[in-house]
Amino acid sequence: MNLQLKGLIAAPFTPMNQNGSLNLNLIPDYYHFLKQNNISGAFICGSTGEGVSLTLTEKKQVAQAWAYCAKDDKEFTTMPLLGGTCIADCIELAQHARQIGLDAVSFTSPFYFKPANVEMLAECIIAIAETVPDMPFYYYHIPVLTGVGFAMFDLLKVIDGRISNFAGIKYTHEDFMDFQSCLNYKNGKYDMLWGRDENMLSALAVGAKGAVGSTFNYAAPLYHELIESFQQNDMEKAGSLQQKSIDMIRLLGKYGGISIGKAYMKLVGMDCGQFRLPVKNMSTSQFEDFQSDVASLDFDSFKSNHHPVKTTH
Repeated sequence: MNLQLKGLIAAPFTPMNQNGSLNLNLIPDYYHFLKQNNISGAFICGSTGEGVSLTLTEKKQVAQAWAYCAKDDKEFTTMPLLGGTCIADCIELAQHARQIGLDAVSFTSPFYFKPANVEMLAECIIAIAETVPDMPFYYYHIPVLTGVGFAMFDLLKVIDGRISNFAGIKYTHEDFMDFQSCLNYKNGKYDMLWGRDENMLSALAVGAKGAVGSTFNYAAPLYHELIESFQQNDMEKAGSLQQKSIDMIRLLGKYGGISIGKAYMKLVGMDCGQFRLPVKNMSTSQFEDFQSDVASLDFDSFKSNHHPVKTTH
């Protein structure tokens, strides 16, 4: 079940209309946009994709739209985040993902009623994963949002051998000792996908091969060049590129957080609308200041390329 995922997997934004409803018509162009920038997959309905702000029906609609676009693309991996608070909903969404032909599924820890220990977290994973035994299943570790911070090395030890389709972990945390231990567990048995774009170089140094990130949507060339520089052992250039990434990501914090990613998307010609409540969106005047700050980063030199493709339904 280890898909051995490599390269850049984008965490797409969920496109919204002005009234806050889903803009599913943008997804075919979004898919082609990612392909044009050598992105190898899409992790949909995650943090960046506002999965926790979507209804069960909306999550299915988003998944269906992506499945339709990528149905004949063996080089592109599409994986939805099922959720984390309601196990029954996660099972329903996992079975739906299987029915429509998605490649894998992912689940994050319950974060209202939290598991008391890593054994209970494993029980939650098993309850969902065993209902889709032929689909690779990834755990999504993001303690900054879930408040559940068990060591993932401990999770691997608890879950190893109990379900055949546990494939690995999307690791969005800064514990490199834990991450490296997971990478090397049983000679690399599990996929370990790095999830902190601002620390990619450090993750590459300990052995990461694949990464999932929001900034890959709009700055893919930067990260492709970073990976290439690392592989060529040009650490000075790789470090410089990582600093560019950090400078770009700092603007997210300056202007309000995760919603600013959609502002970056506007600058590459992909208008995904705004984030839903309770996330704050920037004002028009802020957007003008933001554009000025982005220009000072020489963003045009490393932003993702967008060449709209006409699609038929």
